[in-house]
Amino acid sequence: MQAHVGGRVERPEGRAKVTGKSVYIADLKVEGAWLGGTVRSDVARGTLRGFDFAPEFDRTRVVIVTPTDIPGENVQALIVDDQPILAAERIEHWGEPLLLVAAPDARTLEAALAAIRPRIDPLPPVLDMELSKHAQKQITIEKGDVDAAIRAAKKNGHIVLEGTYHTDSQEQLYIEPQGCVAFPPDKDGTIVVKGSLQCPHYVRKALVRCFGVTPGQARVVQMETGGGFGGKEEYPSVVACHAALLARAARRPVSMIYDRHEDLAVTPKRHPARVRHKTVVDKHGRLIAMDIDVLLDGGAYTTLSPVVLSRGCIHAAGPYRCENTRIRGRVVATNHVPYGAFRGFGAPQTCFAIERMMDRVARATGIHPFALRHKNMLRVGDSTATGQILKDSVGSAEVLAAVAEKTGIDKHGWCAPRDARAGKARGLGLSFFYHGAGFTGSGEEMLKGRVRIDVLADGRVEVLAGSTEIGQGTNALFLAITAESLGCETADVVVATPDTAHVPDSGPTVASRTCMVVGGCLTKACRELAARVGGDVKRPWRERAREFAQRGGDGQVTVQYSSPKDVVWDDDTYTGDAYPVFGWAADVAEIEVDLVTLEVEVKRFSTAVDVGKAIQPALVEGQIEGGSLQAVGWAHLEVVTTRAGKFEQDRLATCIIPTTLDAPKFDVMLVEIPYAHGPFGAKGVGELPMDGGAPAVVAAIEDAIGVHLTRVPATPERIMEALESASQARKQ
Repeated sequence: MQAHVGGRVERPEGRAKVTGKSVYIADLKVEGAWLGGTVRSDVARGTLRGFDFAPEFDRTRVVIVTPTDIPGENVQALIVDDQPILAAERIEHWGEPLLLVAAPDARTLEAALAAIRPRIDPLPPVLDMELSKHAQKQITIEKGDVDAAIRAAKKNGHIVLEGTYHTDSQEQLYIEPQGCVAFPPDKDGTIVVKGSLQCPHYVRKALVRCFGVTPGQARVVQMETGGGFGGKEEYPSVVACHAALLARAARRPVSMIYDRHEDLAVTPKRHPARVRHKTVVDKHGRLIAMDIDVLLDGGAYTTLSPVVLSRGCIHAAGPYRCENTRIRGRVVATNHVPYGAFRGFGAPQTCFAIERMMDRVARATGIHPFALRHKNMLRVGDSTATGQILKDSVGSAEVLAAVAEKTGIDKHGWCAPRDARAGKARGLGLSFFYHGAGFTGSGEEMLKGRVRIDVLADGRVEVLAGSTEIGQGTNALFLAITAESLGCETADVVVATPDTAHVPDSGPTVASRTCMVVGGCLTKACRELAARVGGDVKRPWRERAREFAQRGGDGQVTVQYSSPKDVVWDDDTYTGDAYPVFGWAADVAEIEVDLVTLEVEVKRFSTAVDVGKAIQPALVEGQIEGGSLQAVGWAHLEVVTTRAGKFEQDRLATCIIPTTLDAPKFDVMLVEIPYAHGPFGAKGVGELPMDGGAPAVVAAIEDAIGVHLTRVPATPERIMEALESASQARKQ
């Protein structure tokens, strides 16, 4: 029997995908289904006075849903009850849903949407987060005495540096747009929604609030999903509620599938951020104090902003040893389209800032950026900004060593004069970072995620979990863990479709938790089942399991996650063990800058990542390459701007992401420092690669042309501004 963990398991959905047989939500043919659409606001803030209907349009041909038609609560169920399903009077962002329309065909739906005009009295919007007075969440993390360290800096001969760093928004641009099909309530009042989504149990909770039904009367089924990256974490609840309300009103199934333009215009994106640093170092480059202020734009409604801010603040001091640290964070409301989940979840914004500050420290002290990071990196026994003592699976030294051996970055003459023949300048840039695996703090304990396995009549084992396959390899991961744990073949394992009527809530498919948290529960369940089945392990599993079932053995095992006993977190003070364990990584970007156009080309990207244990190495490498490419795009290509609260990049012609022609040569080095409580030693890896790409690319640009850039994306226009500012400064 082959080794499944550390080997290569065929993805069970793979053949159907490459042969075109997979059924996505747009492929689902439902007899008698109508099409759903949304009437939206065309201003960023205002008061809704009513609607005008074109007299020539026959309203009896369609079904219209208003806020008064919502049978339960007019609220999108998330962290805070501040976002309505349909705006009744106050309008808080461009594109806010006002009415829902269902029609028998696309032409009629288009005519209906064009025939309805909302009457809105515009109000002045707040579009600058620095001017917002409405905080959705505030956080303070303190360790040591920052003020005393700053006061004593001059006397002690220490250097004090200050910097302000900005990161713009970013669009997830999953391949498949948002979409759901909803069915009218059956005779028992049960609502069924099928959709493209990451978190079916999130959607169920939203339907329960919207319709005022019991959890058992709201059933959500995940269809094959064409990507998510966080963009299908919270927003499918919006689409599902809208589609289900129309299905109830029309008394027939309703399909609500966004086209690309609508998806780009109204769905959440990465939070824009401004991060200020004041850093104290001694002449040897040792970090003495860090005072950090984090500000995020949350948009019109809270969505997931509090937990995005939380993760961003916890990671704001980076993977560095510093006895005096203060991190103050706020996420504020504006009249932008609400921002939401995106891979990295706040950490990429603050990681960019700390890594850029470390490069400033390197210049000020004359210490090589690699040596500076090596000197200050966290090791086993050190404490993070929250006071968490690192005890297990700390791959800081190993990832730095691996990336140095591969690239020679530690010997590279940083910011030395460059040979710019042929109008090109090359540079190397380094970043070093870590990312907490699983929910922050007590999140996993509050969630109480569960996994179940069942022995089927033929001896196969079914894995039941709410974790979804969205392209990252969840199904193959579950096959490998189950087969390895039971000592069977992958053909003996079936992974159930995420359907809230049948699978337990294992928690959302987010936060780098599927492998470590859900996979860990699955491993425990398998070991318990193997002990129950028993028998001669040399005999095939299916024979033994079938005989066990025929004897009436209990072949159902459910395991609920519980944190390791030494993990202690205080939600009030933000101190203690923020995560059970961290993933660690170091990136080196090699770039080329055209000195005429100032266009940047990333030629090579090397990354060393401590994953604990690679359950499926090929899938892990794919995750790392994909996340790194997203980070590279955010670094210098992906522009997201707004005008009057509306996203300007609302077409694929203007929403630019890297293509295969823009992708650099990737060198991925897997470092395995096992985590004692992870399945076979594995940790989370999905979000980690997003954190380091932008600062590595921007550091490489600085290496090439000698200017310190403080904002991403580093477009040619921004590089030109930085060069002009540096030139003016030299003249003064």
